[in-house]
Amino acid sequence: MQAGVYIDTHCHLDAIEFDADRDEQRRLARVRGVQTCVIPAVTQVHWAGVADLAHRHGDVYALGIHPLYVTGAQTADAELLAQALSRAQNDPALVAVGEIGLDGFDGHPDMELQLHWFRLQLGLARDFGLPVILHVRRSVDLVLRELRRCPVVGGIAHAFNGSEQQAQALMDWGFVLGFGGALTFERALQLRRLATKLPLSGVVLETDAPDIPPQWLYRTAHQRAQGMPQGRNSPAELPRIAECWAALRDIDPIDLARTCADNARRVLRWPHRTLA
Repeated sequence: MQAGVYIDTHCHLDAIEFDADRDEQRRLARVRGVQTCVIPAVTQVHWAGVADLAHRHGDVYALGIHPLYVTGAQTADAELLAQALSRAQNDPALVAVGEIGLDGFDGHPDMELQLHWFRLQLGLARDFGLPVILHVRRSVDLVLRELRRCPVVGGIAHAFNGSEQQAQALMDWGFVLGFGGALTFERALQLRRLATKLPLSGVVLETDAPDIPPQWLYRTAHQRAQGMPQGRNSPAELPRIAECWAALRDIDPIDLARTCADNARRVLRWPHRTLA
C-alpha cells in the first residue's frame, strides 16, 4: 500500500468496539495508507472525545447529534453545540457538523423529532459556514427538501444508497457521496451499478467502522447463531474496499483513492492538509 493515499471519510473510532485496541487499529490503518480519518460524533457526550481522539492521531472530526440519538437529546444541547462550534472555530481539525440527518427505517425515532434536530443543526452549519456529514437512510428526498429550505456549503452524504437521480440532486447541492463496505457484496447489484456510474468527482471512500463490515467480515444470522461473532469493520479495511470498488470501475485503486481524497478535502475544506 502506498503511504498517505487514503482518507476514511466516516469512521466512528471513538465507539466502544475499539476500546480494547483503538490506537493499534489506527496504527494499522496508517501502515496500510490511511492518512486521515474523519471522526463524526453522534451525541453531545461524545463531542470532547472525538475532538481529543482526532488531535491524538492527526485526524479530523465533526460535531453533531445523530438522528438515531435524538430521543436522548436535551433542549440545552442545541446551545451547547453552538458553543462547541464557536470554541472550535479556529481548530483546523474541526471540518463539519455531523453526523446529522434523517433515518426513515421503521421503528426509529419519530420523524418530527428527527426533523426538529436536523433543522437546528443545519441552521448552525449555515451560521458557522461549515459543511455537514449527512445520514440519509431511506430519507434522501426529505433531506433534499430540508437542504432547499436551509442551504449549507455542502459536505458528504454518508453510506449513500439511493437512486441516480437523488445522487445527482445531492451533487448539485455541493455534496459528495460516501461508499464503503456495502458495495463489496456481490448481491448489492443496484449499489454497485450506481458506484460505477457516478462521476469520480462526486464520490468518497468510507468505512463507517465499526459498522457496515465488508463482505469478507460479514457473518450471516445463521453463522452468528452458531457462535461466530459479527466481523468488526475498521479503517484498516479501507484499502481493500477501494480495491474492490476500483475493480468494478476498471481503474487503478490508487487513482481512485487519490481522487476520493481530493474530493474529501475539497468538500470538507481542509486545505491545510496535503497528501504525501
